[in-house]
Amino acid sequence: MSVVTDSPSPADVFWMAHDGLPRQAPGSVATTELLLGLAGPLPERPRIVDIGCGTGAAALPLVAATEGDVVAVDTHRPFLDVLRSEAAAAGVADRVRVLEASMADLPLPAGGFDLVWAEGSAYIMGFDAALRDWRRLLAPGGALVLTEVVWTTPDPAPGARAFWDPGYPGMRTTAANATAAESAGWTVQAVHLLPDSDWRAYYEPLAARIAALRADGVDPAVLDEVAREIDVRAAHGDDYGYAGYVLRTRGGAE
Repeated sequence: MSVVTDSPSPADVFWMAHDGLPRQAPGSVATTELLLGLAGPLPERPRIVDIGCGTGAAALPLVAATEGDVVAVDTHRPFLDVLRSEAAAAGVADRVRVLEASMADLPLPAGGFDLVWAEGSAYIMGFDAALRDWRRLLAPGGALVLTEVVWTTPDPAPGARAFWDPGYPGMRTTAANATAAESAGWTVQAVHLLPDSDWRAYYEPLAARIAALRADGVDPAVLDEVAREIDVRAAHGDDYGYAGYVLRTRGGAE
């Protein structure tokens, strides 16, 4: 057993727990492909931007399922390095461009994309802000696909609220988000609640990594905080989930 002698910060431990994992949020290739199909017709070679791409859990399946090119955006350089390596190994390096940038200040052209994609990342800036700010990226007839954490009951358990309210007080029900999107000028083409298997695809590798870090002597109190979301999901998974939204602008991109 190796022992960690320094005391990494909570932020350091978060990245230690997530770096190298296959996913950084609930999801699956099957869900990505399903949402892509629900997005409807796209150009023969769609221009795609994947915002908050992580290590490419969505970007690589999107490249595989289309003849298009992907700009993959994230702020965490190690994730982008993994994605670049994975794209090269898959023989699609020429169709994947990584971009280290904030989703709130994207150095990308207006109207430059046929498909804007964001799995498990829009919460960072908020659902409404994402719908407002990313609209400009879409070419006429383009689609926005994003997944968002949602309440699946109007009366969540106190334990679920205690976890989610401090970090994401704007969290709404699936239907309320759809209504907000309609009010903001979007047409909601589809809403899909991710299955429990998509949560397991994220949490099982994360739990294994946390166990390995415990064995390496990382501060257990900090690891408990990273693991807390897994415990909350086990206790209150019926109260919340991730929903995929497939949206198009009314009257073209603005």
